[in-house]
Amino acid sequence: MKLDFTYIDGGICAAQGYKASGTYCGIKKPANDSPDIKHKNDICLFTSDVPANTAAVYTQNKVKGAPLLVTKANLEKSGNKALAVIANSKNANTCNADGVEKAERMCELVADEMGINTEDVLVASTGVIGQVLPIEPIEAAVPGLVKSLDYGKNLEAATAIMTTDTVKKEFAVEFKIGGTTCRIGGMAKGSGMIHPNMATTLNFITTDCAISAEMLQKALSDIVQITYNCLSIDGDTSTNDMVLLMANGLACNDEITCDGEAYEIFKSALCEVMANLTKMLAKDGEGATKLLVCTCWGAKDVEAARTVAKSVVCSNLLKCAIFGEDANWGRILCAVGYADAEFDINKVDVDITSEFGTIKVCENGAGVDFSEEKAAEILKSDEIAVNVYLNEGERCATAWGCDLTYDYVKINGDYRT
Repeated sequence: MKLDFTYIDGGICAAQGYKASGTYCGIKKPANDSPDIKHKNDICLFTSDVPANTAAVYTQNKVKGAPLLVTKANLEKSGNKALAVIANSKNANTCNADGVEKAERMCELVADEMGINTEDVLVASTGVIGQVLPIEPIEAAVPGLVKSLDYGKNLEAATAIMTTDTVKKEFAVEFKIGGTTCRIGGMAKGSGMIHPNMATTLNFITTDCAISAEMLQKALSDIVQITYNCLSIDGDTSTNDMVLLMANGLACNDEITCDGEAYEIFKSALCEVMANLTKMLAKDGEGATKLLVCTCWGAKDVEAARTVAKSVVCSNLLKCAIFGEDANWGRILCAVGYADAEFDINKVDVDITSEFGTIKVCENGAGVDFSEEKAAEILKSDEIAVNVYLNEGERCATAWGCDLTYDYVKINGDYRT
């Protein structure tokens, strides 16, 4: 459902009734006594003024971070409601014998300080896998995090969840349901180890729209398939991937409890936020210099279109060609060809486009003459779009990725040390 939205500032604090805070607590020790590390937040807290219906999706990796296990358990205990979320970067708290104990302790610390039930607190972590999470810095930080909570501190939280991210990622919209103004805002982190299966990186979304927990989960599960699950940076599905969506109802619209116009409006607004966060994640891929977007048009069904589009953005050979600004279109057709979808390759057309123009490189499954000079000009852009036309139906889907550069190897060659 296409609607007009007002883009607004505020991230997770854009909707009514959400506070946030963030600080550097020392989870990651300064390298070589670097003086600037203390300016980089590594832990944050955000809260709802009233209990919020909460939906979640988690990684399908068999190895799951302890925070995911604790968050899932707390939501089951609370009846899918939450009041607070604490999240840290630098350490994933994954594959540790004491991981669940530490994640539970983080929830207890916030609950005790706020005077709420432990199950009303959710927890998330991101960073290095397999390193023991020091709890002492977190114990020392929580009182200050609670004390400094404010409605305008979304930026402190958004920067606290960054790892190799080079920019913070926030997006929010305002929209109307039945004449009532509602808002949805979110923040995300992620730069590497991104190839989602049911979730992606760490993503937190808040809304003041009144919607039941069941419909909230339905909307999130549907939209994640056409946004975050159509994103790939490097083909690695993280152990800590999680998306949390909270709805506190403070907009005071009639609660959405079933399918209908109000639900479709909410779902469309949610898609707007999640799609824009997905694009931000793709553009900030580790070492990336170019955003790569593939849209597959003319498919028989959405699943086929999504499969083809994601196959293209996942191709390491194409990602390298985009980095080198080489219009090696054969790599596109190769990736289309091994996509797990049914279509006639002899009907496929392909073009490459950017702000500097468009060139057709393939028609009916075969190459066509094009200007290499024009292609080079188009590929100089930092946002490259590949359009694949199956010419077999009316469905389409988009996937997001980035180029593959020397810096990706450098970043991941010594990420832990």
